[in-house]
Amino acid sequence: MRLSRYFLPVMKETPAEAQIVSHRLMLRAGMIKQQAAGIYSWLPLGYRVLRRIEAIVHEEQERAGHIPLLMPTLQPADLWQESGRYDAYGPEMLRVKDRHKRDLLYGPTNEEMITDIFRAHVSSYRDLPLTLYHIQWKFRDEIRPRFGIMRGREFLMKDGYNFDVDRDAALHAYNRHMVSYLRSYERMGLTAIPMRAASGPIGGDDTHEFLVLAQTGESEVFYDDRVTQLKLGARDVDYDDRAQVASVCAEFTSLYARTDETHDEAAFAEVPEAHRKHGRGIEVGQIFYFATKYSEPMGAVVVNAEGQRVPVHMGSHGIGVSRLLGAIIEASHDDRGIIWPEGVTPFHAGIVNLRQGDAATDAACESLYAALKARGLDPLYDDTSERAGAKFATQDLIGLPWRVTVGPRGLASGKVELTSRRSGESEEMSPEDAVARLEAIYDPHR
Repeated sequence: MRLSRYFLPVMKETPAEAQIVSHRLMLRAGMIKQQAAGIYSWLPLGYRVLRRIEAIVHEEQERAGHIPLLMPTLQPADLWQESGRYDAYGPEMLRVKDRHKRDLLYGPTNEEMITDIFRAHVSSYRDLPLTLYHIQWKFRDEIRPRFGIMRGREFLMKDGYNFDVDRDAALHAYNRHMVSYLRSYERMGLTAIPMRAASGPIGGDDTHEFLVLAQTGESEVFYDDRVTQLKLGARDVDYDDRAQVASVCAEFTSLYARTDETHDEAAFAEVPEAHRKHGRGIEVGQIFYFATKYSEPMGAVVVNAEGQRVPVHMGSHGIGVSRLLGAIIEASHDDRGIIWPEGVTPFHAGIVNLRQGDAATDAACESLYAALKARGLDPLYDDTSERAGAKFATQDLIGLPWRVTVGPRGLASGKVELTSRRSGESEEMSPEDAVARLEAIYDPHR
């Protein structure tokens, strides 16, 4: 993309209403615009990151054997009345009437609707296990929306729902989701710790939240800091192997990690003092197993192997897709701006032309741009007439992981400068070597 043809409304001043880093930087980098309290338009740069995060979530869900669909944002109230949650959910649910005076709601979650889909089409244990998921906009009418997209009213969320014939199979689905979530977060450059949590209005006894440690987090957390060193890495996990999947989950949950809602002071005291940590975290996902909480009242049953009609065991599993973008910024920034991990960056590299209009630098930048595009990379070429300092400031603000600087002095010796946004280190090399280096860097992320 050429910056001269792109829509990137960056701001030099910090907006007064922005209280936390991610909100400030997203506004300054031209990623979002507030339309109403807790409701935002996603401008081109923010939208690109949102789609990269969404793509990772889709890839990891499908790798785990989960099947995508798409449910509507508006839901009929009678489904929620059937489950008993319509009145119990509280004022966070936006309730509306259509022109025929029928009660509808803007979905905060989809347990009822997915159960209705399941019971209409599945009747035998032979069709199980089954996990369906979608990525869709949700609405929860927060009493005090704040912190930009971190606590907005409208948000993009992946929510998935497993259907299994018994508890053991459903707990395997729970574990499968935990592993797929861990892999998703790692691909985004995040350390998200699974913590024993409370279930809230979703219900159920088994639930973990995934939290990214940050001073601005809304949750108080207590943990053994050795849990932050655990990584899935490139290990191959067979999602059909119950023992292997359970083993990975045990590895990531055996060390103490809990939110304040489930904190056990006596158990925490058994953690060696040097590893006992207390801080704050940003919730970026949660998984639940709730047995037959929805299937029993809503008649979601199958005939089991013994010929008996039994309610299916269920769980729901959510990832805050839009919230993840804010969490990544909170975890990865400096005083100059955002530092995107390679896995979610809106553009793979920035190309900065230090003397726009000079024949040699223009030709070198065009050649770099074409070479990177030919290798499947997506650069942002700053071909504007701004002075060099302003170009560098914009590159630092929007946080692309790599910058290629092209100027007359370097070109005189056949060199360009490749700079890492994270470390600040620069290296001079030929344009061909810069292209090869970037291709090698991004190969594991594609």
